Amino acid sequence: MATIREVADIAGVSVATVSRTLQQPERVSPKTRARVTSAIEQTGYKPNLMAVKFRSGKTHSLVVLVPTIANLFFARVINGMQEAAAERGYSLLLGNTQGNPDLEADYVKMVQTSQADGVIQLRAHNPFSAMQSSSGGLLPMVNVCEVVDSASFPTVTLDNHNAAKSMTEHLLELGHTRIGLIKGPNSSPLTQERLRGYQHALANADIPFDESILFDGDFTLRSGFDAARRMLEQPNRPTALFCENDETAIGAMQALKQAGLKIPEDISVAGFDDIAFSGYADPPLTTIAQPAEEFGHTAVSLLVDVLNGKIKKAPRVIMPHELIVRNSTGPAPGTNA
Repeated sequence: MATIREVADIAGVSVATVSRTLQQPERVSPKTRARVTSAIEQTGYKPNLMAVKFRSGKTHSLVVLVPTIANLFFARVINGMQEAAAERGYSLLLGNTQGNPDLEADYVKMVQTSQADGVIQLRAHNPFSAMQSSSGGLLPMVNVCEVVDSASFPTVTLDNHNAAKSMTEHLLELGHTRIGLIKGPNSSPLTQERLRGYQHALANADIPFDESILFDGDFTLRSGFDAARRMLEQPNRPTALFCENDETAIGAMQALKQAGLKIPEDISVAGFDDIAFSGYADPPLTTIAQPAEEFGHTAVSLLVDVLNGKIKKAPRVIMPHELIVRNSTGPAPGTNA
């Protein structure tokens, strides 16, 4: 059986460096880490992981709390987390919580009982509840995507207000003055910020806000389909439909086409997120692109820095967005926009 000394000799480093690579890979340069990893593979060395974790006082495991793994945007974010975690010698434990606070609290107990090092939360809720670091420092958590305002942990989010404002402005520039909006869940900060961005753009264009063309949704295909059907029942239907995520938009497009409408000739449709399917919709969907994988990378990097004491004050990281114009949006009927 291979020993740690053999690994050190092949890698050309000290035994202490091999041990540090196993216990605290973030403190070892990528070049050295690669040599040690290669030597471990060559020798077939099997470290006693339980002993490593005991000596370091860390599990090198992170808990990710996701409201629903069915959400395609979250899937991309988690993929970014996996890449970043592997680079830093961490593993992920995924908790599909359905937004249940009791389930989230159960996962948090893993951190409190030293079965995991920290938490990444993908919805706007602090699962540590009233718990605060006894030293007054940061909680071992990062809140990403849908976030709450907090000085207790870092957050990573998008400027959803300005992103929705830019999409609404795009539709206004095409001559649309009656723009419907299919929202996400009313409890979601994303929903509220995107609604405010939509309202802001309308106000800047001196177009009155009309609550009758707001439609409830929940970020799913079915909610988009159902909301579009309700919209079609209106005598003065919108000429454009802005959906607060792409899945909602794709569901809405299906209902509109079933009703015999052409997109974008009869009605324009826009989404939000730029999931993979949006570029292959019929027609391809105009949307707001978010750097989903980078959300995941950033969240893991911040959490590892928190765990290593490198961050003393919780940052709020705002990720960039991009308006992606495709064939689902066009000039309002009867205009030359």
